[in-house]
Amino acid sequence: MKKLIQFLKKHPILANIIYIFIAGWLIILAALFFLDFWTHHGEEATVPKVTGMSYNEATSLLRSAGLVVEISDSIYDNKRPAGTVVEQTPHPYVQVKPGRTIYLTIVSFTAKMVTVPHYLNVSSRQAQTTFEGLGIKNIKIVEVESEYKDLVIGAKFNGIPLKEGCKIPVTASITLEVGKGYEAQADTATISDEERVEEMFDKAVFLGE
Repeated sequence: MKKLIQFLKKHPILANIIYIFIAGWLIILAALFFLDFWTHHGEEATVPKVTGMSYNEATSLLRSAGLVVEISDSIYDNKRPAGTVVEQTPHPYVQVKPGRTIYLTIVSFTAKMVTVPHYLNVSSRQAQTTFEGLGIKNIKIVEVESEYKDLVIGAKFNGIPLKEGCKIPVTASITLEVGKGYEAQADTATISDEERVEEMFDKAVFLGE
């Protein structure tokens, strides 16, 4: 050891090169150790299956596995409860690094919004079919005074008149206002008058005889 020290003292340039070489290796080793620590080298987590669970249940399970949760998309589905997880990425049982973000697609917490179509001055059947095509199923038809029978002259949602182009939830209950029409009443009146005229004529003939 003493000889090595004496040698380094006699050759300072060579000693500095050796010192730089040793320092470089120490820096490299420290960097590799930090990188392994930072990237959790050698550590893995299994992604649990959370599809079909509620959002709260899925979040709790994924976080307990050391994973991060993020909602990537939401869809409207009236057949499943709001917040139900319908898809996850990465897929279940995949090995990932701890802290990996798991992206979830869930059933929307709010109802899908649709645009009110043109419905005025069309038949009640046509208007109902148009609304049903948008996914609106709760449709009530009421008759109102109008000379145009079976024509839609208005529609309401929660008592508020609907305007073409406005947005309403697909779960909305709407009321179509359909005209009664006056033709039936007019026909009845005409028939009654004719019957009275015929009755008067018959009486006149009878008296004449």
